[in-house]
Amino acid sequence: MQGGGNILGSLLPLIVLFGIFYFLVIRPQQKQAKAHKEMLESLKKGDKIVTNGGLICEVVKPEEDFIKVKLNDETVVKVSREFIAKKLDA
Repeated sequence: MQGGGNILGSLLPLIVLFGIFYFLVIRPQQKQAKAHKEMLESLKKGDKIVTNGGLICEVVKPEEDFIKVKLNDETVVKVSREFIAKKLDA
């Protein structure tokens, strides 16, 4: 019967370590990914964004996989949603 208690005693630190890892790493990452996804879905015409490359642009038209953005008065390009880092607040 002591063999069963010994296995539980040796697994307990591993379980505690996984719990700490979950709450300090995995859970915050999931929250951040969810917030980023919601930000991408809420983009609308006129919003200012920053791309992963550091370009600051204005949204012209959000589409399914891409977003048309205006770099300056005459340059409009398509940017993949994956490369939008954040939305700038006014």
